[in-house]
Amino acid sequence: MKTNLLNLKYLSLLSFALLFGSNVSAQKKQADTATFAAGCFWCVEAQLKELQGVIKVVSGYTGGTVVRPTYEQVSTGTTGHAEAVNVIYDPSKISYDELLAAFFTAHDPTQLNRQGNDHGTQYRSAIFYHNANQQKLASYYIGRLNQEKAYPGKVVTTVSAYTVFYPAEDYHQDFYNRNKEQRYCQYVIAPELVNFRKVFKNKLKNP
Repeated sequence: MKTNLLNLKYLSLLSFALLFGSNVSAQKKQADTATFAAGCFWCVEAQLKELQGVIKVVSGYTGGTVVRPTYEQVSTGTTGHAEAVNVIYDPSKISYDELLAAFFTAHDPTQLNRQGNDHGTQYRSAIFYHNANQQKLASYYIGRLNQEKAYPGKVVTTVSAYTVFYPAEDYHQDFYNRNKEQRYCQYVIAPELVNFRKVFKNKLKNP
């Protein structure tokens, strides 16, 4: 993913988030949850957990019909589940709007049922809303991104109601930090993190 595309998304989306979303979300005091699917959950977790206000990111599966699926089952693309993350965050420090900006920066939402070399419905781009406000904001920003042509293609991210989330196996949690020497981490996740940190340099826990 190129930095200039990231910067374009940052200017067109995060600016709206900062202007319109933060004041409303900041009134909440307890932790809240956002649920996103954006390709491989290892990549998304590694990026979103770096943001100020994000308390915890849990990798898992959602959106399908199989109860308590395994990674091997989800990998077949037949369960209906997507690799996803539950983002537990402090809305007094980061708004849902800002998390949406991070979500759209962390992957390419114009790729249908794939991210890079990862193919299948389990790698689809999706937002699972927890309430009416999240649904409204997700749909709004997708519309704005398409209207402003922030990407070369149309955003194909789906917006669906959150139902049940199954945490992935333990070895998937905090995968990047525990496996930095692995080739996938070095050649896929690490470069994405570099770009993500450039865009959100003022929002990182450890700038």
